[in-house]
Amino acid sequence: MKRRTFLSTGFALILLFSLFTPNFASASAAEGKKVDNVAHRGASGYAPENTIAAFDKAVDMKADYIEIDVQQSKDGQLVVIHDTSVDRTTDGTGYISDLTLEELRSLDAGSWKGEEFTGEKIPTFEEVLDRYRGKIGILIELKSPELYPGMEESIALKLKERNLDKPRNEKIIIQSFNFESMKLTNSLLPRVPIGVLTSSSKDTTEQALREFSTYADYFNPSYRLVTKDLVNRVHSIGMKISSWTVRSQETADFLLESGVDAIITDYPDYVNPRKSN
Repeated sequence: MKRRTFLSTGFALILLFSLFTPNFASASAAEGKKVDNVAHRGASGYAPENTIAAFDKAVDMKADYIEIDVQQSKDGQLVVIHDTSVDRTTDGTGYISDLTLEELRSLDAGSWKGEEFTGEKIPTFEEVLDRYRGKIGILIELKSPELYPGMEESIALKLKERNLDKPRNEKIIIQSFNFESMKLTNSLLPRVPIGVLTSSSKDTTEQALREFSTYADYFNPSYRLVTKDLVNRVHSIGMKISSWTVRSQETADFLLESGVDAIITDYPDYVNPRKSN
């Protein structure tokens, strides 16, 4: 977990250990490393993203986690949708922040993907927590939290109400592209793993990674940034690495070979969690 008072000592031990076991990493990988299979917005390659249909499909496909995007309605309710507007994935128009929960729930969030999904609703954050905790891990992404003052506190409250703010409970991780939001979330939920998302190479420097490690447990870059060297450097400072978004078998295979800890994918069947190469 983060806030590792043992970080410097641990890093030194890792370096010392590596001097005497140069083939340990490659041997471990060859034996088969467990890679978490994270269904991006649910199994969104097969069902409308961020809907119950997509999340149920991910459970059926035996993914380890569902990844969800959380935003906040006009009346302060937490809802699960990716874009800041409803235009792309529903039959409505307008920004999430301008629509009440009742207005959002009246929209059809499924028919754009296929007639069989007609009537799918935008889920609430609470609905997702209550339906899936204990069934599958939940990777919670705070989308554009800068638009929603108090969002971090609301997320923390909903988790604490369900006793999901402790690491021995169901698998919960929180991530965002907004680093300040993640620092705040870390202070509100010190026992919940935190992830930082990025698609920028400037966030892969030694200095940047060490700064992230002071409040985050996961460094989660676009697969385009991933190299074996980056994976090794992230691991060397005690963090894990999850990469996104996989939409081809080739990309999944590349990430598996690179040694990442988790793969975030629209197609959970592209990732075999028992495979490391």
